[in-house]
Amino acid sequence: MIRAAVAGVCGRMGSGIASLLGRDGEISVVGATETPGHGCVGREASELGEWAEAGVVVRDDMALAAASADVIVDFTAPAATLAHAEYAAESGKSMVIGTTGFTDAQREELFGTLGGVVPCVLSPNMSVGINVLLELARSAAMCLGDGYDAEIVEAHHRRKVDAPSGTALALAESVASARGRKLSDVARYERRGNVGPRKEGEIGVQTLRGGDVVGDHAVMFLGDGERIELSHRAASRENFSSGALRAVKWVAGKPPGIYSMRDVLGL
Repeated sequence: MIRAAVAGVCGRMGSGIASLLGRDGEISVVGATETPGHGCVGREASELGEWAEAGVVVRDDMALAAASADVIVDFTAPAATLAHAEYAAESGKSMVIGTTGFTDAQREELFGTLGGVVPCVLSPNMSVGINVLLELARSAAMCLGDGYDAEIVEAHHRRKVDAPSGTALALAESVASARGRKLSDVARYERRGNVGPRKEGEIGVQTLRGGDVVGDHAVMFLGDGERIELSHRAASRENFSSGALRAVKWVAGKPPGIYSMRDVLGL
């Protein structure tokens, strides 16, 4: 039995993940956290749903919540995830991280904390479909070359705080790496006013926000006389939770290192 602690358990992603893990016969949810001052802190997890072991109380301290856990599942915010990563490294616990919005410095800190210390699956999107889309985008970019302009468009609900989405950035990185370029050298996140002709090799990443959109992503390769579009639309957050479930099962017993969903799915 894999023992898991779930961070941000009263949020939209955290609650969905905890519920799915708790219903699985191979995983036991033995810990749960929320931010200090949150109304869920101090409550019995059984009051929130039938997904936790008896006696599990929602804590605001990961060290207390995850004391008996094997793996920490974290889909929260960069600062909280970094703090949880420090605890995981110190205590030798595996991690599954779906948090997005890391700055370059925060991402470097995360890799420095966990890399070579504990096994961690890190992915901005754990949907199986999205990870297949990443592979398709990479393959298309390699086959089409620079003769096709690449544009990525993403849409999410009005409450999402980071832009572009971590998934859109991962898609852009897939295209850039397939072309042998660094994304930071070719990315274009905004066009406004007299911007001039499109630069050769540019990868556009455009962001839409509104309504209750769970997550839409499209990769377009625009050539002369034809256009190729690859897209994925998420109708439910359970897609992400299902991927997290697979990651939790996969990471158990793995050697220390930072892994991706490509590793989990064997892509």
